[in-house]
Amino acid sequence: MKSVLNALRRVSLTTLVVLVAVWAGYKLWDYYMNEPWTRDGHVRADVVPVAPDVSGFVTDVLVKDNQPVRRGDVLFRIDRARYEIALKQAEAVLLGKGAQLDEANADLKRYSALTPDVVVSKQRLDQVIAAQGEAQAAYDQAVADLNLARLNLERSEVRASISGVVTNVDLRPGTYLTTGKGVMALLDSDTLRVEGYFEETKLPRIHLGDPVSVRLLGADHTLRGTVESIAAGIEDRDRSSGSTLLANVNPTFNWVRLAQRVPVRIALDPAMRSELVAGATATVEVLGLPAHGGPSGTGEARDGSHPSVCRAVQAAFRARPQCG
Repeated sequence: MKSVLNALRRVSLTTLVVLVAVWAGYKLWDYYMNEPWTRDGHVRADVVPVAPDVSGFVTDVLVKDNQPVRRGDVLFRIDRARYEIALKQAEAVLLGKGAQLDEANADLKRYSALTPDVVVSKQRLDQVIAAQGEAQAAYDQAVADLNLARLNLERSEVRASISGVVTNVDLRPGTYLTTGKGVMALLDSDTLRVEGYFEETKLPRIHLGDPVSVRLLGADHTLRGTVESIAAGIEDRDRSSGSTLLANVNPTFNWVRLAQRVPVRIALDPAMRSELVAGATATVEVLGLPAHGGPSGTGEARDGSHPSVCRAVQAAFRARPQCG
């Protein structure tokens, strides 16, 4: 009888261990395959290439690499001598065109005021009217040239178009710059965010406004954020446009199909942006909301699994250390 009880205990213990292993394996598989988390996340920000609008030699560089700047701050200056001379030339031309316009207006007024008994040929009157029109057009052109010269002189001081941080500054006085060629990058600090590239199979579990846990690679703390938006579309690699603008579909098909990655934009608390570096790698996990999962206040995830279960499974199998 004692041997039978011992056998029953061994069978029960073995069965219990197997059931726990199966349950833990299922939970681990569900967590890795279905739960909305990804290691393919990156810190991103909007970057404005800083390029001069006029050409010339750099005379002053007023910023250092990785220096915060405000909108309107002068970043560097281009030699102003040439543009000051061009402005004076435009002012002189404007004065000359103004004198010609005054003379043409006086002639037109004089001929228009002649009495009918004074013989004036129709051809001569037309010539006076045409001369006044040409003088007016020349004056308007001189005004435009003056405004352009003044704008070029103003643009010789390159200013920050947004508030942010200038980076990759490798500019020195004496460097000759050409119009439109970028010389440094201006990173918009207000647009720092995290974008996670989630598999398309996990998108049904991601909703706008969901809380998100973000862990940067090498960091020992977790950042918090919310789902701001989900990309409306991604590139179709199996289709392109032919020379006739008809659909050019790849005739080959891979039987092993991998889930496409869809960008999900994560908005972070502004207080957390100061420690972010654009381009850094991050692990992103969308946490379960009570409204999407269990009853309010239970803390259950969308699939009904409790965070403590997740932690227990991860501790047993040495899985990824973040949980909802």
